[in-house]
Amino acid sequence: MDRRTFLAAGAAASLLEGAMKKPIGLELYSVRDELAKDMAGTLKAVAKMGYAGVEFFGPYADWKPEQAKEARKMLDDLGMKCFSAHTGGKYFTPELIGRVIDLNVTLGSRYMIMSSAGRVESLDGWKGVAAKLNMAQEKLKPLKKSTGFHNHALEFKPIGDIRPMDVLAKETTKDVVLQLDVGTCIEAGTDPVAWINSHPGRIKSTHLKDWKSGLKDPHDGYRVLFGEGSADWKSIVAALVKTGGVEYMLIEQEGSAFPAMETAEKCLVNFKKLVS
Repeated sequence: MDRRTFLAAGAAASLLEGAMKKPIGLELYSVRDELAKDMAGTLKAVAKMGYAGVEFFGPYADWKPEQAKEARKMLDDLGMKCFSAHTGGKYFTPELIGRVIDLNVTLGSRYMIMSSAGRVESLDGWKGVAAKLNMAQEKLKPLKKSTGFHNHALEFKPIGDIRPMDVLAKETTKDVVLQLDVGTCIEAGTDPVAWINSHPGRIKSTHLKDWKSGLKDPHDGYRVLFGEGSADWKSIVAALVKTGGVEYMLIEQEGSAFPAMETAEKCLVNFKKLVS
């Protein structure tokens, strides 16, 4: 091994070591059925696996304040945090956003992430989505919180010759997080490392979802466990730490050959092997 290769290998190892210092959470959509049946038991099991926190999703936005307080107490008792909350685009309106921000404050969520913009068919429409994110950011900033957008494959597919994700990145303020879903990014044909490196400091949150190419049904690609698909995870995680500004990382799984809880545990074990 020549000197340059040796130094590069050492730098990569150092970045992966840095990744171990970032908290790893679970996007609770991964265990959604279990969560709906028994939130307390599910959170307890997730904490026992070694997850430092969670990201709530969809249904939380319709909770009453008392439900959010109860969920926060469960997390506090387990020593876990709510890193962020996946929030439907319909809540990013002047009429609804205040109530949902209050839920995020109660949960201790740092980032209120737009999980989907719904049906948007034009670049002007995506500029409108960016305006909603900027509006949310203005309301969250005094609370020392932020908003963000979670990509799917759709946002990396061009309308004409411009991708919606490029519109969102350009039209939103630098405080708006570009939460990277790695698997859908790869499915859309985008290099996640290149995307991270071209948006330094804005990938503060990421979904560590894998995807495997070459399958008859592309959606089956999401059923592989973390680390067993097509993603070059060492390069991706190194870029997240070095350039992306990642603060925490989330395992998300849409299903696998194993039960949901076992899948969540296996993915975390695979991540720890990757960075050890």
